[in-house]
Amino acid sequence: GMPESSYRIKHVLDFMPDGNDIVARDPRMIKLLKQSKNLAESEAPILILGETGVGKEVIAQWIHRNSFRCDKPFIVVDLTTIPENLMESELFGHEKGAFTGAHSQKIGRVELSEGGTLFFDEIGEIPIHLQSKLLRLLEKKSFMRVGGTKAKSADFRLVAATNRYLFDEVRAGRFREDLYYRLNTLELIVPPLRERKADIIALAEHFIAQDTRKYHKKLMKLTEQQKSVMKSYGWPGNVRELKNVIERAVLVAEDDR
Repeated sequence: GMPESSYRIKHVLDFMPDGNDIVARDPRMIKLLKQSKNLAESEAPILILGETGVGKEVIAQWIHRNSFRCDKPFIVVDLTTIPENLMESELFGHEKGAFTGAHSQKIGRVELSEGGTLFFDEIGEIPIHLQSKLLRLLEKKSFMRVGGTKAKSADFRLVAATNRYLFDEVRAGRFREDLYYRLNTLELIVPPLRERKADIIALAEHFIAQDTRKYHKKLMKLTEQQKSVMKSYGWPGNVRELKNVIERAVLVAEDDR
């Protein structure tokens, strides 16, 4: 027999109605999900560490869904996709005419996350001049729009993720030490996919089911040989790479293989 509680988590994870299902079979992942569920109840910032593509945003959503803020927004700030000169306005918003091209007022991500969870993906990418503003936001729970004159209050739960070893960034002078300690109240480490052998096949089968539905193909089965090849491969791109590999394989498959 299997301990009832771990069955329950798997059960919950496989059948999340909103399409954000987390598939976990690996004992370390099941432990991590239970741990994140407990941390979700607190209001302290959480820092999620892990390689690129490992599913840090999925864990952040899971934290949000298990917190009392679950019916409020989950807002993502992906620092790798925002040009540096627009970051401040993306985060805090701007008033009309605040700078050339600011033709109307803009509501920033902080304001959009009111009452909910604000998720910073790749927090290590935040430029040093914005780090002080982020620190002030976390300490004072208030911010100003670019070009604004009045501070606005902010109520959100911060979850941040990084694929860098942030303390090295602190030592190199690229990341403020006070901000690092502020963010790193609670830490979660997501193991890379190559260390989660049981998850490789479970996730692959989950993606096959998803993609065969999406492309109107009949459900395909992995052969034992394919399974062993997949387990022995290193997956440098982690879950994201696996997802892409499966999607491509489903697309080019001729029969049900």
